[in-house]
Amino acid sequence: MINETDRRLSACLVLLRLGVGLVMLVWSFDKILNPSHGGAVLESFYGIAGAGGSVIRAIGILQGLIVLAFLVGFARTWTYGAVLAMHGTTTLISWSAYLEPLKNILFFAAWPMLAACVTLFVLRDHDRIASLSGVGRSRGPTG
Repeated sequence: MINETDRRLSACLVLLRLGVGLVMLVWSFDKILNPSHGGAVLESFYGIAGAGGSVIRAIGILQGLIVLAFLVGFARTWTYGAVLAMHGTTTLISWSAYLEPLKNILFFAAWPMLAACVTLFVLRDHDRIASLSGVGRSRGPTG
């Protein structure tokens, strides 16, 4: 039997999942539909120049598939971990933007989203609403 606190926690987690998933899905679509922007991001933040449009699109498609699995709660340990790793990497790689906070204020929105990703990963077994229950489900508290 699920108590009221568990229901509320699960409802909050699904809202976090949908919010994070929406942002990540838009980033995926950006790579697929506007690969030149994705290439510019790879070059300016990751120092990787010359990635072709087909490579950027493939990255966007792979990211999109992972995000869709995340959105439906499939294989939570793996997909929530992958989303955390993707967003954590982009947040940390942008360290220079944080040195001029008033010039790059939107970059700071990455930190609460990173906190949401960590929360979702840590509490993934409690995220039961609109989730593919039992499919790819963690085997215990350590996942």
